[in-house]
Amino acid sequence: MRLRPPRILRASLLAMLSVLVAPVVTSMPASAPFWGAAPAAARGAPESFADLAAKLAPAVVNISTATKGQARAGAPDMPNLPPGSPFEQFFKDFMERNRPPGERPSPRGEGPSRPERPEAPERRSQSLGSGFIIDASGLIVTNNHVIDGADEITVTLADNTKLKATLVGRDERVDVALLRVKADKPLPSVQFADSATARVGDWALAIGNPFGLGGTVTAGIISALQRDIHSGPYDEFIQTDASINQGNSGGPLFNMKGEVIGINTAIYSRSGGSIGIGFAVPANLAKSVVAQLREFGRPRRGWLGVRIQQVTAEIAESVGLKEVVGAMIAGTNEGGPADKGKIRPGDIVVRFNNQDVKEMRNLPRIVAETTIGQEVPITVWRDGKEIILPIIIGELPTDQQAAAPKKGEDEARGTELTGLGLQVGPITPGNREKFQLANDQKGVVITEVTPGSSAAERGLKPGDVIVEMQQEAVNSPADVQKRLETLRKQQNRRSVLLLIQSRDARHWVPLPLTAGTGGPQRQPG
Repeated sequence: MRLRPPRILRASLLAMLSVLVAPVVTSMPASAPFWGAAPAAARGAPESFADLAAKLAPAVVNISTATKGQARAGAPDMPNLPPGSPFEQFFKDFMERNRPPGERPSPRGEGPSRPERPEAPERRSQSLGSGFIIDASGLIVTNNHVIDGADEITVTLADNTKLKATLVGRDERVDVALLRVKADKPLPSVQFADSATARVGDWALAIGNPFGLGGTVTAGIISALQRDIHSGPYDEFIQTDASINQGNSGGPLFNMKGEVIGINTAIYSRSGGSIGIGFAVPANLAKSVVAQLREFGRPRRGWLGVRIQQVTAEIAESVGLKEVVGAMIAGTNEGGPADKGKIRPGDIVVRFNNQDVKEMRNLPRIVAETTIGQEVPITVWRDGKEIILPIIIGELPTDQQAAAPKKGEDEARGTELTGLGLQVGPITPGNREKFQLANDQKGVVITEVTPGSSAAERGLKPGDVIVEMQQEAVNSPADVQKRLETLRKQQNRRSVLLLIQSRDARHWVPLPLTAGTGGPQRQPG
């Protein structure tokens, strides 16, 4: 039997159930640490979560959606069940037995006969998820993937009241949606917490609608913070071992104060069920998005207008940066905020608006959360020192397109770069035609890459263009050779930083400086 590899699963569930049953509360008895008394600053496990669950459950709702489709005339609808459900085969057999006589397979298996019949009626498929009320007037937060593609959205309150919901706005990148319902009385609501205060090991309570069973409470701890599960550009998920299953999507993750610290969004699973690894969108990210959806009906994010790449140890060493931190600028959008603010390729952003940028993935989230039109200080590492640049943040465009490279039109012999495993040549008319370089391309073109060399391992190939070395423009192979000698003899550098223009984009590539002509080098001994 082959095992399916683990995968990140959205925690919503397609099911035929659409009613909310009474909440089921899971309590957890207190237990003293086996190593003795708990430290004075630590809190023991609560005797029960029942009081907290009873207080919070009324603000948690079931969300069902309907999507229109066509069904067979006279045939019962097949409910949408999770793959592998024990009911799946039961309903298949049931539907086979209840097909109209003219559509049943013949005994010999020639296939069903299809007599004339009236036009098929409209069919509605349903899915289930969770949500929570954040305003007594009827504002409800859930995941975008819970309501994505829905023609109708129905919210079922804890007292089984069903209300039609309208979509206020949604954000696909953070997977958050805001709904509105109209009720004849104020609704129970909950508030967002400051998720920056959450700590690994804190208790967490999840309330939702797993497997379409109705309101269910599970408890656990925060297992980790700032998890990147590669689902979007702003990943900083809270990880919890509180059981989160299919159908919990959009439900709240509470702290012990009864505040929402996250929106349950995804699970890591082999089977589709919880194995103790669930992920929630942190409250601080969610509430800024919700505020934008409430005010504008769409997310509005700050925009810097740059292309960035990860700072590696080799890049840090080559530019004299003592720590491997920050986000390196690979390019800027012409006329964008960074371009206007004099940020240039090769700069490394180490602080943005007084917040440290510890690694590349931190920068998009910090920029996105910055107020549009605000002037902020950006600290960049350039020419061996920190420089502070004031930048006015723009609004992220809805559609950004990169300019396609143009084809150009002569040729030259390659010059070997000692120790790099490269041959390079000037950008002549022949080389423009041979390597299809743009008419305005400047730099030095790579004409050959030695197999097995560091350059080959880093993906460099003939036709790539060296635009800069150590953040200085190069225009000829002689320029490159001269810079290499300076780096080796005068500056005693162990690596060189190249700005490479490939067919797709610009990016920085660090290469080790060795004494040979390319390929692996042996140390004496």
